[in-house]
Amino acid sequence: MMAMESVTSMTSTLTSKPTLNPALRSFWTTRARNKVLYGGRSSSKSWDAAGIAIFLSNKYTLRFCCARQIQNKIEESVYTLLKIQIDRFGLRHRFRILNNKIINRVTGSEFVFYGLWRNIEEIKSLEGIDVLWLEEAHALTEYQWKILEPTIRKEGSECWFIFNPGLVTDFVWRNFVVDPPEGTLIRKINYDENPFLSDTMLKVIDAARRRDPDGFKHVYEGVPESDDDAAIIKLSWIEAAVDAHKTLNFEPSGRKRIGFDVADSGTDKCANVYRHGSVVFWADEWKAKEDELLKSCQRTYQAALEREADIVYDSIGVGASAGAKFSEINADRKSENAYARRVNYQRFNAGAGVHEPDDEYNGIPNKDFFANLKAQAWWLVADRFRNTFNAINNGEQYPVDELISIDSRCPLLEKLKLELTTPHRDFDRNGRVMVESKKDLAKREIPSPNVADAFIMAFAPIDTSLDIWEQLGRQA
Repeated sequence: MMAMESVTSMTSTLTSKPTLNPALRSFWTTRARNKVLYGGRSSSKSWDAAGIAIFLSNKYTLRFCCARQIQNKIEESVYTLLKIQIDRFGLRHRFRILNNKIINRVTGSEFVFYGLWRNIEEIKSLEGIDVLWLEEAHALTEYQWKILEPTIRKEGSECWFIFNPGLVTDFVWRNFVVDPPEGTLIRKINYDENPFLSDTMLKVIDAARRRDPDGFKHVYEGVPESDDDAAIIKLSWIEAAVDAHKTLNFEPSGRKRIGFDVADSGTDKCANVYRHGSVVFWADEWKAKEDELLKSCQRTYQAALEREADIVYDSIGVGASAGAKFSEINADRKSENAYARRVNYQRFNAGAGVHEPDDEYNGIPNKDFFANLKAQAWWLVADRFRNTFNAINNGEQYPVDELISIDSRCPLLEKLKLELTTPHRDFDRNGRVMVESKKDLAKREIPSPNVADAFIMAFAPIDTSLDIWEQLGRQA
């Protein structure tokens, strides 16, 4: 984007009179495709980014795209910060400050401002961007990044991610801090490296530390939260459940079952999750077309055979035909060898009525507490995770069939953690709990949690009187 000597000179120049945070000098003078600057509040992140952007735009001809998730009006962007820095460095005569952009009169540098939520397609058509400045970048979604990344294609261009961490499950945290791509420079900064804080603000920060130590770590020390309060299943519960059967010393025993989530759209994927009693050992996910249902059923069937497990499959949409496919496979095996083992399979209809409707959950009849079978299944799995967390961390005692464990060798473990913590609690019009719908997940630009759905099906309460062998016995 510019010669390194000039950038170094620039940071030295800014140390006279109005200046930027010297703690960030090496961050700004190091070349990198992705620059990630995160930390707690009052740490000078956005202030410094605005100052460096004004200096660069006053020295070189650059085009900045300043974006954030929601921007209903220009004042909600970094527009105001940039104006403050222009005045602070005495450069008002060098810039034209318009209603929707800022232009340097001498270099021709330009700042444009966009809200990602409403304008992502418009941003895709932008040309010649030198710097993409993503403010409050923790809210960036994977879908948005897939559009933005190839848009910022100019030689030497940079992407700045400026944010206070939100959740450990956020896309930016996972993909630019925990597992960053090559060419990424990461810098964490907190209030204790900000030399410009007033005594008043330091007192406010100290009071926050004493009042709420845990909240202080998140707000002022830039520690992301592990648990989303709206989530049905908390990440901290899942983390505690990894190898819980070893920690709590219980063996896998009981029913062996594979949950099978059937892909129901062009972008959706099929998924399997296998559990033996209270322990999950294996997961699988694959792309399959709608006309490849038989192949997916054969894949699941083979996995069940190898593990001597039953299958519980999603019977809505494309999956409605899965039962017939399993029946065909069983019939073929019987015709080849009358004694060959066949697989027991049962359907799971997420929208069906609840299991044992008159039994009570927390003192309320199931039919009055849960909106449907899906909600009941998710809540019962959440209870297992919570119980396991309390057993490990608080020494509480529970029967093994009220606990849950995920073997640390389970494939797709990290994806399972992410997907199981994704759906939020919701309520129907009668006040019964339900799981956030796929349509509402899509509004948050979150894909269907296929592996998590298969996981839930593996533990779903199902009427065993629907056993396929009983059905076959009646047909014989």
